[in-house]
Amino acid sequence: MKDTVIVFARIPRLGTVKRRLAREIGQRAALRFHSATLIGLLRDLTSDRRFRTILALTPDRARCRLPVKVQRIHQGRGDIGQRMHRACARFPRGNVAIIGTDIPDAGAADVAAAFRALGSADAVFGPSMDGGYWLVALGARRPAMPFANARWSSEHALSDTLLNFKGRRIALGRRLQDVDTAADLRQVRPDFVRRT
Repeated sequence: MKDTVIVFARIPRLGTVKRRLAREIGQRAALRFHSATLIGLLRDLTSDRRFRTILALTPDRARCRLPVKVQRIHQGRGDIGQRMHRACARFPRGNVAIIGTDIPDAGAADVAAAFRALGSADAVFGPSMDGGYWLVALGARRPAMPFANARWSSEHALSDTLLNFKGRRIALGRRLQDVDTAADLRQVRPDFVRRT
């Protein structure tokens, strides 16, 4: 069975994406950043034939057009951990990865590296600079509740999640900067900030 990567994203709509960033650079600029990052990631992933790409959007009932043809699923209700668990459970056989869309430097090569690492690990995490993670890849040997009791949107998100993986082999991918603030954006995309 082919490995599956699920892109977790908010539907690109003015005023609903990257709210913390929008307070600093404006809603239109935040929407432009979110859309560019989402579309760029989708194009990169769907062009790679080593794995299947699926887009998990929220909110579930909203519709949007994207210039990339990709299978879509709903994220459903609950916190991010509950939604990720449900998405992974849809693919119980084979390897599955979830990747976020606020890491402009992440791409298909990172996903392929995570799937390769699952040859000797039970799970792979792509740590972010703020203590969270931008990617998780799971093999067949998964905990029953891999994302339980994590303090989401905090510097403890990765360490809390790793507690659910005791006794399992863990590998780490590249540590990358996610974009939540204008300072983060200046760090990873300085010319984008100048255009806004």
